[in-house]
Amino acid sequence: MSRSERLFDLLDVLRRHRHPVSGRVLAQEIGVSIRTLYRDIASLQAQGAHIEGEPGVGYVLKPGFLLPPLMFTLEEIEALALGSRWVAERADGRLGTAARSALTRISAVLPPDLREELEASALLIGPGPMIPGETIDPALLRKAIRTERKLRLAYSDASATLSQRVVWPFALAFFDQVRVLIGWCELRGDFRSFRTDRIHEAELLDARYPRRRQALLKAWRDAQGRVHDAAGN
Repeated sequence: MSRSERLFDLLDVLRRHRHPVSGRVLAQEIGVSIRTLYRDIASLQAQGAHIEGEPGVGYVLKPGFLLPPLMFTLEEIEALALGSRWVAERADGRLGTAARSALTRISAVLPPDLREELEASALLIGPGPMIPGETIDPALLRKAIRTERKLRLAYSDASATLSQRVVWPFALAFFDQVRVLIGWCELRGDFRSFRTDRIHEAELLDARYPRRRQALLKAWRDAQGRVHDAAGN
């Protein structure tokens, strides 16, 4: 195990313990000597990890520490490269630009050997079907989801019937050929999916919807599970 991987494992172990844990227990969990553990804790503290404690008392990692990019494994580097390339090719323009920018920032702070691995990654995104053009700005949909605010939509269904909807948007799904907004529809009183290329107008309302986004997402997933279970019986 490399030193970077060992430090990564130590951070993972510390995150699992919400209360101070002794150095001996930490050393046993990651399989190192107590002396090596103390050196690793000092290294992480020097890199900005808020690890509080001392020998004989125990250690605890305070929230808010971001893992340094140098801690990425080679497979994590490949995953970052592949994911960013997919977003750059298959998401909307603003997300694509953000993906390329994020990859450039990550590359800038990587050690030379990992930077070379990132830039030379041979995992590529193949060509896919054209995604239908959208009338509305997808960034508006993402803002509504982040801020948990209602949207007023002018939407046409598969038969081209136009309707006005007020929805509580909580997710945006990306498929090979379409993008789908998922939300609670006040008109139908149920969860509904809306193809973004069929949304003709979208207005962000001041009103926040009455449930938290994560609660809606969980309820939707539970409902999807019940549908799948019923289909399998």
